[in-house]
Amino acid sequence: MPIIQPHKPLIDWSNIDTVLLDMDGTLLDLHFDWHFWMHVIPHAYAEQNQLALSDAKALIHQKIHSQTGTLNWYCLDYWSATLNLPIAQLKRELKHQIKVHPQVLDFLARLKQLNKHVVMVTNAHRDSLALKLEMTEIGAYFDVLVSAHDFGTPKEDIALWSHLHNATPFNPQRTLLIDDNLHALQSAKDYGIAYLLCATHVSPELEKIDPKDFAGFERYEQIMP
Repeated sequence: MPIIQPHKPLIDWSNIDTVLLDMDGTLLDLHFDWHFWMHVIPHAYAEQNQLALSDAKALIHQKIHSQTGTLNWYCLDYWSATLNLPIAQLKRELKHQIKVHPQVLDFLARLKQLNKHVVMVTNAHRDSLALKLEMTEIGAYFDVLVSAHDFGTPKEDIALWSHLHNATPFNPQRTLLIDDNLHALQSAKDYGIAYLLCATHVSPELEKIDPKDFAGFERYEQIMP
């Protein structure tokens, strides 16, 4: 009979001291944000400016696309000023739709049990981060909560990781980043972070991420320590 080789785990947790975790799409269902920006904001903008919804959608999508990869893309203050809409208030009205991915809390609890240094690194604006911490139980499992807005640069920029290291020191060779943003994963790789995982299942409502050259996973049970 052929010998069946055991499945090689994606991560050797004995090599990991620090775990850097993205929030939206990685820990939380991305559908909340997708629905907010693709539907709620265009409707609000159309109503405020007496535009056809199709025209408002086209305009909003163009404005969002123009800021891809920048901190403005994630900045509620920027969009409030640009669109003249109370973005943070509108988000709060939908807060009941914020959902944690299955098994995330078990995963975070296990990291805590193993005494890993667990750091959230999100591009989300501090107001958005505060709202999501209010509506979920994830905050209690983190040693440090970092918004890229604290440093004035997004995770897509390699400089972010130097800022992060200065704020909460870590050994890149014993650090894991889990993110659904391929550009963030690439900048972390370029910085020297040794372990990188793409969270491919951002929402049951949205298409899975193609991890390209990065290792990927869909369910937290696949990487549970």
